[in-house]
Amino acid sequence: MNDVLLLKGRFEQKKSEQSPKGRNIPKGKDVTEEHIRSLINQLFDVIKYWENDSLLINKLVCIYYIGIIAKSNRIHCLLKNQDHIPNESIVGAKFSKAEDGKRKHIMTHCISIETLQNTITLLDLCASMLHSQFDGTISHDQIEKINKNEIRLEIPHPAKTVFISALVDSYYVERIGIEVETQDISGNALITIYNTGLNTLSIFKKLNIDFSAIRQIDETTLLLRPDQYAQLKSKAPYLIAMALSNITEITLDDIGLDFDHTSAIPDPSTEPTIGVIDTLFDESVYFSKWVKFTSMIDPAIETQPKDYVHGTKVSSIIVDGPALNPELDDGCGRFKVRHFGVSAGGKMNSFSIVRAIKEIVATNRDIKVWNMSLGSSQEINNNFISPEAAILDQIQFEYDVIFIISGTNKNSSDLQIKRIGSPADSINSLVVNSVTLDKKPASYSREGPVLSFFNKPDVCYYGGDRDHELVACGPFGQSQVSGTSFAAPWVARKMAYLIHIIGLSRETAKALIIDSAASWCCQADPSYIVGYGVVPKRIEDITHSPNDEIRFVLSGVSEKYDTYNYNIPIPIYQDGHPFIAKATLCYFPKCSRNQGVDYTNTELDFQFGRLKDAKIKPIDDNYQSESGLTFLHEEDARKYYRKWDNIKHIGEVLTQKNRAKKVYTTGLWGISLKTKERLDGDDGKGISFGIVVTLKELNGKNRLEEFIQQCSFRGWLVNRINVDNKIEVYNKAEEEVKFE
Repeated sequence: MNDVLLLKGRFEQKKSEQSPKGRNIPKGKDVTEEHIRSLINQLFDVIKYWENDSLLINKLVCIYYIGIIAKSNRIHCLLKNQDHIPNESIVGAKFSKAEDGKRKHIMTHCISIETLQNTITLLDLCASMLHSQFDGTISHDQIEKINKNEIRLEIPHPAKTVFISALVDSYYVERIGIEVETQDISGNALITIYNTGLNTLSIFKKLNIDFSAIRQIDETTLLLRPDQYAQLKSKAPYLIAMALSNITEITLDDIGLDFDHTSAIPDPSTEPTIGVIDTLFDESVYFSKWVKFTSMIDPAIETQPKDYVHGTKVSSIIVDGPALNPELDDGCGRFKVRHFGVSAGGKMNSFSIVRAIKEIVATNRDIKVWNMSLGSSQEINNNFISPEAAILDQIQFEYDVIFIISGTNKNSSDLQIKRIGSPADSINSLVVNSVTLDKKPASYSREGPVLSFFNKPDVCYYGGDRDHELVACGPFGQSQVSGTSFAAPWVARKMAYLIHIIGLSRETAKALIIDSAASWCCQADPSYIVGYGVVPKRIEDITHSPNDEIRFVLSGVSEKYDTYNYNIPIPIYQDGHPFIAKATLCYFPKCSRNQGVDYTNTELDFQFGRLKDAKIKPIDDNYQSESGLTFLHEEDARKYYRKWDNIKHIGEVLTQKNRAKKVYTTGLWGISLKTKERLDGDDGKGISFGIVVTLKELNGKNRLEEFIQQCSFRGWLVNRINVDNKIEVYNKAEEEVKFE
């Protein structure tokens, strides 16, 4: 087995060199006066809708696009005013489905009536110009000629650039209107209202809705009683961006009968600690010295013995899983647990859990890895992230922590495909589904994607099933169990080992787990049910690679548009690179729940491959950021290159047809990360990333030493991940020093 290598070197940074070009519609397309007149009439309808409203200063208006729209093709000119560009007035985004099944963006803006009127005036001028100078229709070629001053506009107002921008906006806009929330919810409702710039208290006062009993997560996310929700939906349904029931059933795991068995366990020592957020923990179990328990349940709530079963069994896997399940011994040893009970009665109280998670993580900053095996039986929404997942994503952006989340289960009575439940829709978390011992999806598996795009789950592991259940320990002894709740803790163990014992960052540890799960036989889009694949059982299969593979880890920070290194010396044999390659990138972006389906604020476009003429030739042919080389629809960029996803896994498939790659002039390979922002801010500046690259030698040769030598020659600092040495260093660092 070859050690995984840590490569330390310098990533260069440079600003974007792309200069803005004149806007245009796609080739072969046109914009008609009739379409623009239709948009004008729709804007008049919007103004009429709002003419009797005294609640909002700025009004809500929805732009319905012709498809999934890139940021560059969002409206630039329509709805623009002196204070804001249109992108800054977006308060929500979701997808609709056309009759042909294709998804389309709907974006909600909050703007003034004056801005709507100015947009009507602009569109009217554009329609008049189309009528008088272009016979009511203008094409891509004609707009191109205007950009090149080969066609002169006869009317001096509006300016040429404004005229063209308004036409391009109109092409991408299918229609304009208003969306209202009509969903019925039984019981208390957890809602998010659009950020209209008004204080939430003043809004509810104007609506004569009692605000004194309303509890808030933040300025726009509120917990309402049924009567309050009914009043809001009746008086101002347009304010409701998202709504869901506050109380949901917890997804059920299959827990069999307890059987008597007493295990021996030593006292804890310097082992790393994993945080667990779950149901309650029973402190009478044999491993209780390894667990520090805190109940976050209101003391006034009466608990039952069954409230201690699930959480206790989850913690038993983290502490002593290999002793309970010798066939799954991962080589990671035991872990201490800091266990927080946040749920009882088989219910998830979204409001209480969100508040509790924020408090728990903020007061336990020393914990890097958190396991959360609670999940809702309710399916996630296609157009917005759950409150629980949103707070997990926020915490992981702000703090140096990672959550391992179970993929939730369906009941045996659920015969149809069932989407995963919250908080498995957390984008920054590592979401784990379950497989059987023969690596087939477990019978209770639920499926992604999240927001119709993000691939969840990320990976899968052995969680037991009908033919072979796992063993866990609860308040009444040990029992056979199965469920994603018991797959996730095994991955949490590996993550904690990589971070605490090996010393990796969470970004590289996450990338290493995903890369090790992804097989060479299939490098296409990950599955919506097993993610990128099954995580190896043994930790050494993650920290090592086969003798015919070279696996190395890189990390860095993105400070400017392009973060790159063109100095990776892949070994050469007989004038070729005798390898196929795969690579995984992970980062933790800031997310915006109020942006709906456009949830992640930052995109890192990832290229890895040989250098040709001072440019990278990517192994996946990703040229989406190279100006003039290719044109990609936004939907294709998301599908093929995971645009806006915070996990990028690219790779080549191992077949009998693989041949050594041509060596270009320098013989070097390179990596480039291009940072793009969705909200015109600096959310991606200073964002950390981890990259894992694996090379497979096509002739079965071990070229690790050659690679190390060449990297050292080119200035890389190369360290081996030697597990024995890392364990010794960790133990020395954790020793208690006594001064005389």
